[in-house]
Amino acid sequence: MSATSMFPMCVRASRGLLRVRSGTAGVSSAAVLDIVRTLSTDKPPAATGGATGGLAQAILQERLQQQEQQSQGQLPPKGGEEKREGDQSEEKKQKENTAYAKKMVLRLAGLMGIGGAVSIVYIFGTNSVDEHGNMIPDEFDKDPPVVQQLKRTFKYFKDYRQMIIEPTSPKLLPDPLKEPYYQPPYTLVLELTDVLLHPEWSLSTGWRFKKRPGIDYLFQQLTPLYEIVIFTAETGMTAYPLIDSIDPQGFVMYRLFRDATRYVDGHHVKDVSCLNRDTSKVIVVDCKREAFGLQPFNGMALKKWDGNSEDRTLYDLANFLKTIALSGVDDVRTVLENYALEEDPIEAFKRRQAQLAQEEEQRLAELSQQKKQGLSLGSIASRFWRSKQQ
Repeated sequence: MSATSMFPMCVRASRGLLRVRSGTAGVSSAAVLDIVRTLSTDKPPAATGGATGGLAQAILQERLQQQEQQSQGQLPPKGGEEKREGDQSEEKKQKENTAYAKKMVLRLAGLMGIGGAVSIVYIFGTNSVDEHGNMIPDEFDKDPPVVQQLKRTFKYFKDYRQMIIEPTSPKLLPDPLKEPYYQPPYTLVLELTDVLLHPEWSLSTGWRFKKRPGIDYLFQQLTPLYEIVIFTAETGMTAYPLIDSIDPQGFVMYRLFRDATRYVDGHHVKDVSCLNRDTSKVIVVDCKREAFGLQPFNGMALKKWDGNSEDRTLYDLANFLKTIALSGVDDVRTVLENYALEEDPIEAFKRRQAQLAQEEEQRLAELSQQKKQGLSLGSIASRFWRSKQQ
């Protein structure tokens, strides 16, 4: 192509560039230079100068329009599709790796579970042995080996569950003492936690148990009248040293722990019928009504002690229990039934005692007044008789 034919094409391209630039101020200069460079390197076909200039102008406008759309976000930038495809492939690989890891963990957990189950059946399903290492025969020996293992394992866990639910013995206390030994006429069953002691925890000291005011007074006043038994839902390892600390003189005759309770509906219940005592002479003192739920009229539900050092509940409880014992009540359930619905039976007892004292005072006042009236009438009659004799 000659220089004379190139000159009109460049002029038209520059004019088109100026017109487009005036309408696309947001397009970068680098983009425009790139377009001009592209036009200069393209080799137009042999044709007329007007056709060549029109083609160059159309290409220039199309490139500028694409650059404008990219700058406005209407078209993805150059290389965006490749980047998006790379991100999608990487995300897909990550999901595949995660799914594979989950599958392997589930398989491993399943294998461990199966192995643990087989180990349990092998350990607890094997025959017991005596002191010489000889196998002890049982009722499952005639079954196939696998069935033997399964049945023994089932029996073991059944017995273990029964041991937790049921008391350790149908007679939790020994037989009552006989002469010449003294057996108190009544039995008092006391809970340890929140009735006699209050557990407290701090970061510096850990768990500590606070002794409730009036414990010594309660034991001293009731020992001749009641057989004192501490029956707690705590374990023996925890409760035994605590009982030693609050009863150094040995007023407590017997101690029963969690293994002696009956597990009912999520609660450790103290079954009075298993104490080997006359139930009409047994009183259970606890801060939970569920603790004596099987025999509701054998118990008293005190308010839970919060650790207040000014508390006087045990002093009032000693007076209440002394009143029952000294009155010679044949069946304590007839008395405790009157306090079964009271939120605080000790306060109810004090109110009734005050009311009875007031009624007794009024009765004595009326008797005194009647005596005074009788004396006054007698004096009048005697005066009348004397005046008549005279």
